[in-house]
Amino acid sequence: MGAFGEEGSVVEVAALYIYPLKSAAGIALTQAEVDEFGLRYDRRWMIADGNGRFISQREEPRLAQIVPMLREEALVLTAPQMEPLRLALDVRGQPPSVRVVVWDDDLIATPVGDAADRWASDFLGRRCRLVYIAPEQGRKLSAHAKVGFADAFPFLLVSEASLEDLNGRLARPVPMNRFRPNIVVRGVGPFAEDGWARIEIAGITFRVAKPCARCVITTTDQKTGVRAPDAEPLRTLATYRRRGKDLLFGQNLLHEGRGMIKVGDIVRVFAR
Repeated sequence: MGAFGEEGSVVEVAALYIYPLKSAAGIALTQAEVDEFGLRYDRRWMIADGNGRFISQREEPRLAQIVPMLREEALVLTAPQMEPLRLALDVRGQPPSVRVVVWDDDLIATPVGDAADRWASDFLGRRCRLVYIAPEQGRKLSAHAKVGFADAFPFLLVSEASLEDLNGRLARPVPMNRFRPNIVVRGVGPFAEDGWARIEIAGITFRVAKPCARCVITTTDQKTGVRAPDAEPLRTLATYRRRGKDLLFGQNLLHEGRGMIKVGDIVRVFAR
């Protein structure tokens, strides 16, 4: 397939997103650095409960209302009725010392500090800790890639055409942020990404690992943190994107190499 999509159109990067705080709002970027964990700053911070287990929008949809902003040498978190919380981007010097759990994986994370813990606890109304994953920590996925606090993979890719196809079946279209991708591509037909083995962007190879099984987070309005009472878009995905028990939308990727990728970059596609 090379760099060409449907009817000779060029496949290109349409959008890039990072989610510095796991399950909080995303940040749209025009360019992003790829490091060993994925996109730089993506899911490097996380809120854990009193037992160290990760908290996500599955149980706390209000996490969608925490909005991160990258500022010089700082990550700033804002949320309704909360004062902004400023976190240092460089967390060196403080040793990882907090045990946390992401699904079945035990990790040793770095505590951000008492003030951050109070901020998260006050917003969610429960005892919480805010932690950071240091570069030497993380879960090793391959010889080339690690993952920080992401569920399982460092990248999620979705095509614009796949969302357009889904929205054409919905009474009320949903925005791309319901699916929380890292890389959005254009220039291909709906669900063309299902047949890809790997892609290359700016000289970096990304292997297509497996389709992404969708959960209740897709029914959560990412501005208000309110669940859709009609369970959309999951209800519609179940009519045509079911594989066994899973409802599939988008592809999880593993990467080989580091560098910079930008909106507008050409995507070279290698089919299965």
